[in-house]
Amino acid sequence: MAESTGSSTSPKATLGLTGLTSNAMALIAPGAFLWLTFALQSGYGKPIAGISMWFGILLALLLCLATAVAYAELSKLYPGAGSSYFFAEQAFLSKQQAFKWARIAKFIVGWASHLYYWVYPGVMVGVTALVVGYMMGQIAPGTFNAGIPSPLFMILFCIVFSFGVAYIAFRGVGGTTGVNAAINVIQITALIVFSIMAIKFRLSHTPGPDGVAKPGVVMIADSDGNSKAYDRNQLVKKADPAVKDSKDEPQFNADGSPKLDPSDIPTVSFENGVHLGDDPTDTAVTNKRQVPTFDLHNSAVSVIHPHNFSFIFVQACVAILILVGFESVTAMGEEARNAKRDIPKAVILSLVIQGGFCYALEYFAANYFLHNNYTDTTASGSSAPIGDMMQMVGKWAFGSTTAGWWFMMIQATTVVLALIGTTLSCMSTGARVTYAMGRDEEMGAHFGMLHGKKLTPHRAIWTLAAISAFVGVIAVILNFCGPFALSNDAVGGVWHKNFWYSFGLFKNETALKFPSGMLVVTLVSNFGTFLLYMMTCVVAIVAFREHHSFHGFKHVVVPVFGLLANLACMMFYIVGPFAVAGMSKAEPFWALGVAALWGIYGAIYFLNTSKKKGKSMILQSAPKSMAM
Repeated sequence: MAESTGSSTSPKATLGLTGLTSNAMALIAPGAFLWLTFALQSGYGKPIAGISMWFGILLALLLCLATAVAYAELSKLYPGAGSSYFFAEQAFLSKQQAFKWARIAKFIVGWASHLYYWVYPGVMVGVTALVVGYMMGQIAPGTFNAGIPSPLFMILFCIVFSFGVAYIAFRGVGGTTGVNAAINVIQITALIVFSIMAIKFRLSHTPGPDGVAKPGVVMIADSDGNSKAYDRNQLVKKADPAVKDSKDEPQFNADGSPKLDPSDIPTVSFENGVHLGDDPTDTAVTNKRQVPTFDLHNSAVSVIHPHNFSFIFVQACVAILILVGFESVTAMGEEARNAKRDIPKAVILSLVIQGGFCYALEYFAANYFLHNNYTDTTASGSSAPIGDMMQMVGKWAFGSTTAGWWFMMIQATTVVLALIGTTLSCMSTGARVTYAMGRDEEMGAHFGMLHGKKLTPHRAIWTLAAISAFVGVIAVILNFCGPFALSNDAVGGVWHKNFWYSFGLFKNETALKFPSGMLVVTLVSNFGTFLLYMMTCVVAIVAFREHHSFHGFKHVVVPVFGLLANLACMMFYIVGPFAVAGMSKAEPFWALGVAALWGIYGAIYFLNTSKKKGKSMILQSAPKSMAM
């Protein structure tokens, strides 16, 4: 097989602002990620953190916007650099004092970015397996179960899908701008249609067994599972006011209900949880125990309300997955007709359109849709809550179960198409970073070779394919573990159903001993994202220091905010499990463990290779020319 270390052919500069923005938007893919993360966000931090889902996404969006400004500004200085890996080197080399740290800075950024670029494609492989597994349960319910996709099917799918996408990347057919634009139009159209229908569904329903809880109403299920509406004030007024002032006068809340000490809140024996009402800090009663819980929002305002600072961070630590990808367009400097003008705009526009509009709308609609027949608890127990919602909305809108099923399947098909494009894009981007480090001999030199005919970094691509398949398999085989562990009744219902369910499902007591695979790989990827974005903000600060175009707000205030916001989310991996009741410790600690091992291995690798190759870690003299 012929190989080369580079290509004499440069890409044609054909992309304008629309084309660049479209390519960046294709990687963010709104509908595809909602399908994945809504289930994770509903179940992570149960029983109450789901109440702050929308605001958590807003925090993640602000964090990404600050980082996007850093990327946009860096792309103005280094339009052909292509990634944070090169940004770091160029920024430090351009400084009279900091140049000595250029190699270390470049390696740290490049090595750390692999937590994102190597794990993220595997997350996409895993979630595609879940979506297709859910669809197989809908198409062939006699063989598969939509609520519990076959682990064996998903494992095989992960391997085939990962290497199939890698083959496309190897062939150099990474998708055209026209295809990306078409996927964007389809996804956004499907998004708007579903969102409007979900909002109308909620607005058209009233309290009752088939409706939704309204403010001041508590939905309680009897022993037969039938819901009945109760006035919240009537429930609490069964007890005498327990809080009195200095004059021994009873105290009442603004809604007229008596103020009670937590120990005096009346307990009622019901099998299903009681909705919180307007105040998420209230204590609901379930199974004779007083526990905080969240099932649905009483109003549209409640959806966009922050509710609790810690809950926001729980949601943001997962939601970052849905917004990454805007930085990929900075690698397209050679394809842009006017890179300095259009790439910075494309970075910001892609994030504002997909995150600020598409995700904000769809997450609002999905959260507002929750009602007493499909609660947050129901969503957290489903492999595809968005698919469930689409079937319910479609049935209501079109008048039949069959119509609802087709509505969901059409939407699911657009999700799969978007996931193929997203996986291909992020796998190609990851391979490009690995290739760049291999070419610089900062990773194995074999990674820095191009295929002789295809002119693609084939060794990096096939390595990433194997890693993605492995990550995807871990995600799906441990998907129903930890906080997402199935009940023994649910497992027993499909266990040994047929060949496809003969492997990969665990009893509840066993599943609880393992972390959720999908959540672990998501948090590992997100941790790498936080780390990469944080360091990019630092690089932006360094790059514009002493530069003639320095701007205090854009080059200090914004990147410092991005730095602190990313750092806060990273620190929440440690603090969160102790600060939020119900937040599992296993998943964030496993993610931290993987990140720590990768960092330790990277430090050892850097020291050893520097010594073997005689390369100085700290530059002793400044380069002959330093761009300012």
